[in-house]
Amino acid sequence: METASYTTLTRQSGLLREMQVVANNIANLSTTGFRREGVIFSEYVARLREEPSLSMARGNVRELDLSQGGLVQTGSTFDLAIEGDGFFLVDTPAGQGLTRAGSFTPSEEGILVTNEGFPLLDAGGAPIRLPDGARQISIGLDGTLSADGAAVAQIGLWQPTDPLSLKHAAGTVIYAQGADPAESGLIRQGFLEESNVNPVQEIARMIEVQRAYELGQSFLDAENERAKSAIQVLGR
Repeated sequence: METASYTTLTRQSGLLREMQVVANNIANLSTTGFRREGVIFSEYVARLREEPSLSMARGNVRELDLSQGGLVQTGSTFDLAIEGDGFFLVDTPAGQGLTRAGSFTPSEEGILVTNEGFPLLDAGGAPIRLPDGARQISIGLDGTLSADGAAVAQIGLWQPTDPLSLKHAAGTVIYAQGADPAESGLIRQGFLEESNVNPVQEIARMIEVQRAYELGQSFLDAENERAKSAIQVLGR
């Protein structure tokens, strides 16, 4: 197989990965706190002895879009949305993770947990537990949680140390190599943040990627036919 075919194959692999990412974005249009993903292509250039240099592109990095999603008012006591920078810190079986999905509920032990059952952590990294018998829960813009007028916890907001290290596992939980307290960001009680996926842009991107993939496939098919013809001629 010639160099052009190898180059096209690496491009096709990256386009296929990007198509999968775009499809996942569209599937999560209505997922609370979901962060849109993109693909970063890297280029590899190799010097050849008797031919010009060889350049190959590979889509091997998934980038998260950290832009703000819309806020929807729910009125629920334990629905929280972040306005501005920052993530909630939750404790998962795979370690501490970050999320913008702020739909929490008290567990039987009074610990605030996500829909998956992951405990919400405070500014010190400890689970947030509600006092027994608390009737009125209020949460300030700075994350101060008060029960019947008395402050009992401080919900922490965190920022990834390296935004490019973020890895989206399953659901809305994101894992980072490190996280620091967020310098800004407000917590809105009784609100939830929508997905930041723009459906029009994603569908347009899906069409663009599909056309590019089909063009590459057409080239590979033509190269295959050319090689078959050459073999048949040489075999006579």
